[in-house]
Amino acid sequence: MTTSDYRKAFKQLKANPIKLQKYQKHNAPKDRSCSVLKKKCRRCGRTHAHIGKYGLNLCRQCFRDTAVNIGFKKYA
Repeated sequence: MTTSDYRKAFKQLKANPIKLQKYQKHNAPKDRSCSVLKKKCRRCGRTHAHIGKYGLNLCRQCFRDTAVNIGFKKYA
């Protein structure tokens, strides 16, 4: 269920607070402790090809753009 659908349902259920509480309990988005989606690129928001080493938290594409500015050198 997407976030927009989740909010739309609140408007419809405000008439009956008991059903609203039950809906919130069973359909709220879950807080994730670990998964691919938990780690995101801090620059663009991509979830795949994530580089977390040295606290970079960048995807590989953003790392290539900013590597020289950060202080990494390309060795041949």
